[in-house]
Amino acid sequence: MFMILGHSCSNLFLVFLVFTATCWVLYGEQVQGGDGLHNSVILSSFKYATTALKPYEWRYISVDLPLWFSSVTIALESNVGIDLKRIGKVSTLPMICFREGSPPLPDVYNTSLTGLVIDHISNSSFGGSQDLQIVEKCYPMQKSIFLTLTNEQIRPGIWYFGLFNGIGPIRTQSKMINRGHSYSFSGNVTVEGCTNSAMLGKFCNQTISLLSCSDTYISPESGIANVTPCGGTEESCLDVAGSKIYSLDVVSIAEEIIITALNITFTPLQRSNGTISGSGISLMCYVRHGTIPLPQLYDYSADISRSPLVIPLPRLGRWYIKIQPANLSESMAVIQEMSTTICYSLEWQVLRCPADKAGLNCTTAKYTLQAFLRKNPSVAFESYYLPISGEVSSDSANFPLGPLLGNSSDGDFTWTFFLLDIPDGAAGGNIHVRLTSEAKINEEIYARYGGFPSLSNWDYFYANSTSNSNGSMFFKIYDASAKSVSFYIIYARGGTWSFGLRHPISNRHGSIVETIMSISLERCPEKCSSHGTCQSVLDTSGLTFYSFCACGRRNGGFDCSIELVSSSGHMWQSISLIASNAAALLPAYWALRHKAFAEWVLYTSSGISSGLYHACDVGTWCPLTFRVLQFMDFWLSFMAVVSTFVYLSSIDEVTKRTIHTVVAILTALMAESGPTRSSNIILVVAIGTLGLLIGFLIEFFTHHRWISFSAEICLNMLNRWETVKAWIHNFIQSLLKRFRWGFLLAGFTALAMAAISWRLETSQNYWIWHSVWHVSIYTSSFLFLCSKAAVNCENEQPRSENYELARQNSFSGSNERDGR
Repeated sequence: MFMILGHSCSNLFLVFLVFTATCWVLYGEQVQGGDGLHNSVILSSFKYATTALKPYEWRYISVDLPLWFSSVTIALESNVGIDLKRIGKVSTLPMICFREGSPPLPDVYNTSLTGLVIDHISNSSFGGSQDLQIVEKCYPMQKSIFLTLTNEQIRPGIWYFGLFNGIGPIRTQSKMINRGHSYSFSGNVTVEGCTNSAMLGKFCNQTISLLSCSDTYISPESGIANVTPCGGTEESCLDVAGSKIYSLDVVSIAEEIIITALNITFTPLQRSNGTISGSGISLMCYVRHGTIPLPQLYDYSADISRSPLVIPLPRLGRWYIKIQPANLSESMAVIQEMSTTICYSLEWQVLRCPADKAGLNCTTAKYTLQAFLRKNPSVAFESYYLPISGEVSSDSANFPLGPLLGNSSDGDFTWTFFLLDIPDGAAGGNIHVRLTSEAKINEEIYARYGGFPSLSNWDYFYANSTSNSNGSMFFKIYDASAKSVSFYIIYARGGTWSFGLRHPISNRHGSIVETIMSISLERCPEKCSSHGTCQSVLDTSGLTFYSFCACGRRNGGFDCSIELVSSSGHMWQSISLIASNAAALLPAYWALRHKAFAEWVLYTSSGISSGLYHACDVGTWCPLTFRVLQFMDFWLSFMAVVSTFVYLSSIDEVTKRTIHTVVAILTALMAESGPTRSSNIILVVAIGTLGLLIGFLIEFFTHHRWISFSAEICLNMLNRWETVKAWIHNFIQSLLKRFRWGFLLAGFTALAMAAISWRLETSQNYWIWHSVWHVSIYTSSFLFLCSKAAVNCENEQPRSENYELARQNSFSGSNERDGR
């Protein structure tokens, strides 16, 4: 099952639900493997329609790989062209990130940028024993990405691919305008699997032998007390040049896995006089969690013909074991060319402790935590965890550690373990751990996914304020004082988590100092630091919630804890954005003084709506919804610009009303569909200029006779040319007399400044250039109004005749006659 979703500051997940998906199952498809033809099946295939990412937006693609998957193919196409030798700011770099188990979050810390690989992504980018649950890798976005990843490279489970158009604290900051470069992508993801569960490998051509674990099995050589072993033996033979693969499922938290080979014999099948001792044979064992091991790619290895392979504190899930001969002794080289078989007895044991104990000697206390859902139906998957024990009350999310600490010790410290389960659908949540004490906290906390932690085997840990995992990508400390500790595991993977509390023996009974602990699952760390709102997005399958903080104008970061604008800086930005709209008084006063009441209403309404819009955006006051105020601001601004141009022409009221109606419709569509697009400035100026040109041509041709193309003129070319020259001269004279060109040029200069300021706006300098925009656009309107030659802008008293909307004085009759 594949899912794709993402986020923008305005419910991006609703926008992204517009995609097409097709899924089919094809049985009997044959794939050419290394040894011949083997059956595989397309488990699922999804195609994603073209999706645009604006600056600082992102999308998540998740893919669920079952245990029997053989390969996954990811094909993405985008319009991003990046020169790896000329990469600028990482914060604006389009990139793709990968993480196992939960969504990637490349900007939790600046140190997480160490996961950025400045290279093209390829199939070789995956593989190794590195756990991508606690580490993520990011690559610059490419025009074309085609990956075919096999089950020898990545483990089964849910994998997340994040496509980001810029990262950093500003990504979650509330933005009025989102300036910058956008890019789009499309693609499809296909998963293939093996039709036979006993076959695996990238070509489904490797036979897997399933090892079952019997609880009644006891190894004859086992001398371990207190443990509850499960295991078994299997007699196997393999060719001297071959190998054999087994799988073993660990279904509950265990202390150890022990694998050994007994009764090894070497049997030649040609010119053989009997069975030869296997004392000179090295039987190598390679073990890997989740995927088939290779001699060069494994988690553990040992020569099990010499000593057992011990896997301490194994993770839950499926382990793959590969057995193959290696390093035959020189004394047996003479028979290496023969067809030979190595037989052995494979023994495996999974050592587990009783339900309430842990540790290799099963003397350490272990508690299973029960989830208590919070009473908030609007927030999904928020809960706190308490031990299933009569010693702890369920009335509070906190529980005392005194009654729970273990009695056994190894030196001066001992351990107490807590197990809890995170629902798979809550992979976008965060584990919050807190410790409070009346005295100095001496306890250390170690966390691990799928297995018990130890001093040498953990995913995250906190020992003190200077020794912890605070440099990890998904570990965030909020309190590290002497008497209080608070930290989060960010975007914790769904499944079983184990927390080991290492504490001094003197505190095991809690008789001296009481220490309180709490473990909870929360949607957003620290409730977005009280500087934002926590948003939860449901994926298309309806099974997983992703949570993120939508921060205010002053803060950013994944938890809104980073102050991007100071209090005084925010105040000055607010004053600048709101007060700059006072420039609307210039054209409004001119229009009112000259009884241009329609234009007066337009300029006044535009200035007021813009001021209210910015007051709402900065958090001062919102008389209407933000969306309505934004529409009114941009629409009235567009109308003011175009109406100013139309006002400069003298045409009859019928024509002018027609132009105003058309302009109102066009600008309303622009303000509704994409008010912040930079192309809108060009369109508005073009519409206004076109309206002015149409009005002027209508006015001119109404008062000036057009050239007659009668037969008489055609015969008299000289007279015809004189007529054309007279018409051109008349046109130029009329144009020169029509405007005050100083005001007109100044108006276009102010308009150009407005366009430049619009273009220079970014999320960081928005308040500066948008304030300049306000002053420039209203000043340009005032200068254009003053450019009318028929009106004296320098203290001329208003005319006494009745004013009509956008009325223009026509040329005098004498001038008309002179121009004919």
